[in-house]
Amino acid sequence: MSLMRVQWVAFNTILVKEVRRFMRIWQQTLLPPAITMTLYFVIFGTLIGSRIGEMGGVDYMSFIVPGLIMMSVITNAYGNVSSSFFSNKFQRSVEEMMVAPVHPVTILLGYLGGGVVRGVLVGAIVTLLSLYFTDLKIYNIWIVVSVILLSAILFSLGGFINGVFATKFDDIAIIPTFIITPLTYLGGVFYSISLLPEFWQGVSKLNPILYMVNTFRYGVMGVSDVSVVFAFGMLIFFIVILAAYSVWLLQRGVGMRQ
Repeated sequence: MSLMRVQWVAFNTILVKEVRRFMRIWQQTLLPPAITMTLYFVIFGTLIGSRIGEMGGVDYMSFIVPGLIMMSVITNAYGNVSSSFFSNKFQRSVEEMMVAPVHPVTILLGYLGGGVVRGVLVGAIVTLLSLYFTDLKIYNIWIVVSVILLSAILFSLGGFINGVFATKFDDIAIIPTFIITPLTYLGGVFYSISLLPEFWQGVSKLNPILYMVNTFRYGVMGVSDVSVVFAFGMLIFFIVILAAYSVWLLQRGVGMRQ
């Protein structure tokens, strides 16, 4: 069997295993974010939004939908890879892959594929649910698709690195709880940073999630608080950095022993 054939079989095996893993327990992986986002739509969009009126030139429900979709994508992409890789490391199955003729890039791509599939699938579910509450008209489909995929890849890489360094199951919840969730709520999901004083606008622009949310909002509605070109450049830059670092970790076997 050729080397490329071996790598393809390995990648396909890891990817299918990852997808089957979260699909098998869909009640824990797909249903909770759907329920959570529905509550956001009802409470923030319908009840509170009716009092707020417009935000960024559109009704409040339409304004928050892109942010909530993006929030569901990044949290699920991150959580899928971090929990799955750590579980496999805990069960010593990662060590078996490391001694097999499988390139570290192939291993990484397999796990990233699982995270991206789950993130995009949950995002699609949330999008379908949002259609019950508001009408979504896509301004630029290419921006929508590309920013969703790039954001899912970036946070899947983050989840992979978290899984590598985690030493116990509690460790995989620290980053989402204390970093990703606060940055998401401060990332312009529920408000436009144009409402903030100039100083806090500058502080908000240090939040990378702000660029993902606003770029996705631009793809959906054609409005954004940040430069879309800069946002794409930032996404690609961090993906390259984290991907290179992840491959290096695999090649060195950092954190692979429990």
